[in-house]
Parts: sequence; C-alpha cells; structure tokens
Amino acid sequence: MPKLDYYFSMVSPWAFIGHDTFMDIVKRHNVDVTYHPMKLLEVFENTGGLPPAKRHESRNNYRMLELQRWREKRGLDFDLTPAKWPYPFQMADHVAIAIQEAGKDPSSYMRAGFHASWKEGRDMADEAVLADVLTATGHDAAAILAAAKTDKVADIYTENTKICCENGYFGAPAYVLNGEFFWGQDRLVLLDDALASNRAPFAVPA
Repeated sequence: MPKLDYYFSMVSPWAFIGHDTFMDIVKRHNVDVTYHPMKLLEVFENTGGLPPAKRHESRNNYRMLELQRWREKRGLDFDLTPAKWPYPFQMADHVAIAIQEAGKDPSSYMRAGFHASWKEGRDMADEAVLADVLTATGHDAAAILAAAKTDKVADIYTENTKICCENGYFGAPAYVLNGEFFWGQDRLVLLDDALASNRAPFAVPA
C-alpha cells in the first residue's frame, strides 16, 4: 500500500478545490494517507510566500481568475469571496488532527468543512459550526473539540509546521509521496501518474 503525507490547512481554497479529486486518487490507488494540518501563515513566512492580503494586486487578480477556472474544471459551485473567509483557522485545523489522533479518517470532516466555508458562507472558526460539521460527519463533536484544545494536538500542529519549513513544503495543499513533493491541487494529475507507474521518486539534482 502506498503511503502519502498530506500537508494542508482548512483555510486553503486550493485544498478544498482539490479535495474530491485527491480522495478519488487515494481510493483508486489504495493510498494510506497521513494528514498533517499546518500553520499556513507561518509556512508562508518561513518559505518566502505571502497571504493574499499582502500580495501585489496583479497576483490577487490572477488568483481570482484561477479560482474561476478551477471551479469550472472541478465542477464545483462556490462563492469566490465568502463572507466568513479568511477566518482564524487554528481550531478547524486542530479538529482534523484530533480526528486522526482518535484513529479516524478526517476526510469527511474536511469535505464538509470546506463546503460549510466556501459554499454555505459559514464561519469555520465558530465552535458551534465545527460541532455541526463534526456531528453531520459522524464524529463525537464534544470529544473531538475537547481533544482539539489539548497541548498534544497543539504540539502536533507545531511539528507539522516545522517539517514543512525544514523540507521546503511552502504552501497548501502539499502532497509528499516517497519524499517527492507535489505542490498544489493542479499537480494532482502528476501525483496520480506517479502512483500509477510506481516510479522511483524524483529529487532535486545535487
């Protein structure tokens, strides 16, 4: 069974846009995924990136074009500028960690959370919204939210971020297969090819 490390944040529109396609790839290739939510703004700061609010107008304009192109490509329907985005995303990310630490798959929570934010305009920083999403996806909301507030989960979040910065995983979503880094949901076709061929991982030339 192939193993893959997935670095992301719930606040990322690109993680949302690629989610269903990624999960289809995971299912077809029987991939064992370890989910690593990380502090996206800290990763940006340490690897030369900028959040949209600090980018040049030309880059933000192009971002809006790309959101529309990929919305159409993936057959999605969502608001390009949802009312409750961006939001303080630490707790939403912590919840994904807590689900995995409980031995469960966070992917259904992630999908529902992305939809709550981008399609329904809900505030994923609101614990009542998080509880609704957790309950709707079959999780014990009270237990997961309590776990999400623990030092253990906070430490995992910090460690995930450290790994991103140390290895040059500079944005979200980031897929790492056998040490090979694929950045962005638009690289999912290349990830799919790598899994299908079972080729040796590519590396940066010495």
